[in-house]
Amino acid sequence: MVQIVALMLGIVLILPLVPYAIAELASPIVVPNPGSDLWRDVRGATQGVSQAGGTDAGVLISDLGEKWRAYRVGLLAPYGALILGGMIGIFVFYFLIRGRIRIEDGRSGHLIRRYTSLEMWVHWFLAISFVILALTGLILLYGRWVLIPVLGPEGFHVTANISKYVHNYVGPLFSVLIPIAFLMYIKDSLFNIRVDLAWFLRAGGYLGGGEPSSEKVNAGQKTWYWVAMLGGAVIVASGLILDFPIFGQGRELMQLSHLLHTIASIFVIAFFFVHLYLATVGVEGAFESMTTGYVDENWAKQHHDLWYEEVQHTAVDEETAKGGGAGMVGEQKPA
Repeated sequence: MVQIVALMLGIVLILPLVPYAIAELASPIVVPNPGSDLWRDVRGATQGVSQAGGTDAGVLISDLGEKWRAYRVGLLAPYGALILGGMIGIFVFYFLIRGRIRIEDGRSGHLIRRYTSLEMWVHWFLAISFVILALTGLILLYGRWVLIPVLGPEGFHVTANISKYVHNYVGPLFSVLIPIAFLMYIKDSLFNIRVDLAWFLRAGGYLGGGEPSSEKVNAGQKTWYWVAMLGGAVIVASGLILDFPIFGQGRELMQLSHLLHTIASIFVIAFFFVHLYLATVGVEGAFESMTTGYVDENWAKQHHDLWYEEVQHTAVDEETAKGGGAGMVGEQKPA
């Protein structure tokens, strides 16, 4: 009787352990291989000990470069081209259907000062430096596919080298202009929820239905300002890390910086296409606001009615504006 009880007790205690035993027996036996483990560590960019100087001197082999190359060729290049090409296509299609947005009441012959000389200078320095950086950056990204068939390998080699040096030297200038532009234009670029939300809900009137009310800077322009400034800050910070590797940053940080630099750049360039279209061929009278500093009174009334109500008393005739004595607050529009 005692033996039977002991047998049953043993079965009760051992039976729950059977599945674990089966699983353990079914699993393959892993024999440690020091050579394989060492190779995995070396290939995984494990930091070792080296008598050579440098941030990454202790790293013998790293597969991060292959991952970066796969991102650049497999993701950045095709999707960047899709975004930028799609944006251009949208505005070509829109222009063919909508045409240029004209000043509905025609030109009045009276002008209102919109930007000061300093604001225009900062705008153009920033715009020119950005265009140079965008063009050289796109050459470095897409030149292998676009320019080699046209210029040949040697011609592309020269073009790519020039683009690299121009990009690296103009970048620091751009980094100085971004904070200046941020402080100069922020006053008019703060969102007014009541006015700007209504503008967004009606898509700025670009899809029809008339233009909604807006301040000196409409909601779309404010969005462009924040995209340019915040995106520009990411571009500047990551670009300086890439431009000056002598400050001790490792390869991994530089590859992360390149990732952020390229994504932010594609995003800002895409929005820049919107700004460029509307400021040139898209809207009549917009471009001259940044070349002369003045806009026509009817243009101001049509596109920025709330701002026009504040400054309409400063309007002057074109001859006075050309003479350089116009645009100061308090000057009255001639009878």
